[in-house]
Amino acid sequence: MLPLDVLTPDEPRPVLLMNTIWANRSQVHDDLTTVGGLREFLGVPADEADLVAFRSLRQALRDLAGVLTEDTRPVARDRDLERAVAEVNRAARSAQRWPQLTVRDGELLRHNESDGSLADRERASIAAEAVDLFTGENRVLLRACYAPGCVLYFVKDHPRREWCSPSCGNRVRAARHYRRNRGESPGPNGFS
Repeated sequence: MLPLDVLTPDEPRPVLLMNTIWANRSQVHDDLTTVGGLREFLGVPADEADLVAFRSLRQALRDLAGVLTEDTRPVARDRDLERAVAEVNRAARSAQRWPQLTVRDGELLRHNESDGSLADRERASIAAEAVDLFTGENRVLLRACYAPGCVLYFVKDHPRREWCSPSCGNRVRAARHYRRNRGESPGPNGFS
């Protein structure tokens, strides 16, 4: 799973799912290569079919985020917008939800019923949240992290935030410092 210095627990769930692909200095990692990894991410039972479905949804979300953020990183190339939209829509339909009334201690309460497995419900919920994220007011706050080697996305929740995590910001500042002291000028975003 994603190391503690890069964890982004306050991000929306669609961003958290996208960020199950992450990188460190040596390689890109994928937290959803096994059913166990998916179970750990979701916190609910899942099987091999769920793993395939979530990996497909994750790729669709990353493709859509790449389009929205105009992501130019190599990891964001080869986006298939039509396939991504169809996959998010398919996932959103994977478990229906409807409101129901219940009575508890003489008081009427709203209760949501749904069909499908717990994993299907989670996938549908994350897809619905993604629709809201990609079409709502906050869509302009979605960002790709351009720190060297980073493959994550984040929602810019502070006007000065430019990186997915403090460690990415530190890498960019260290690269700038190194280049400045070597007499090289940093490229756009602070690195070459």
